[in-house]
Amino acid sequence: MEMVQVTNFDDGTTLIAINRPTRKNAICAVTARELQQAFADFDRSDQRVAVITGTGNDAFSSGADVSNVPELWRAVPTVGITTEKPVIAAVGGWCVGGALVIAMMCDLLVAADNAKFSYPEAKLGFTGGLISALPTRIPHKVAMELIMLCRTIDAKRAYDVGFVNEIVPTGTQVDAALAMARELATFAPLVLSTIKRFVINDVMPQGPSEKMGRAMRQLGAMRDSEDGQEGARAFKEKRTPKWKGR
Repeated sequence: MEMVQVTNFDDGTTLIAINRPTRKNAICAVTARELQQAFADFDRSDQRVAVITGTGNDAFSSGADVSNVPELWRAVPTVGITTEKPVIAAVGGWCVGGALVIAMMCDLLVAADNAKFSYPEAKLGFTGGLISALPTRIPHKVAMELIMLCRTIDAKRAYDVGFVNEIVPTGTQVDAALAMARELATFAPLVLSTIKRFVINDVMPQGPSEKMGRAMRQLGAMRDSEDGQEGARAFKEKRTPKWKGR
């Protein structure tokens, strides 16, 4: 079974679904890489808007799979995933830990009325640090309640503090998010990408883990490039490398 399922619609929208329902859509190392690749493919395509969700209604995602710990930054929009196209989260059920970070970094969020948002890392003794951006998106004290007290907030409170755009009946969150995506797909893409770029680069603060993730993505792209591979081969073969600039 594919851990990430991608559906491209003719109206310019793309649905990306974490597909591990027996694990409450936990994100393992493979899932994180597949999500990163799915968004890279979306960004290179002619599709205009993406919706990310989890299979079923019990959990958008339970966060990192501790049995196969991922480099979670890879799966986070604008960190491991470079796109100036709109990304919408469709959240049903639990949205925990790193999954909360993914939802936080999306541009818009539709929640089922059974959605629950939780960040329990202080109870577990570890964190990737990307959650530090949460106080820039909801009131500081509410963010710290989630991060430090590890308290769960439901869809209604998430909507009241501005984390959620719409609450819909459980089971309809994907359809509602796709309807929002189809509306966006009719708008001028250059305007949407320019606004998003301004927000990401010039308006929203970036925490240290966010900067680290972006740096790792850029360094990885250079390492995996044709020139990166050519340089390694040339060194091994004791010859002058033939650079292509790609």
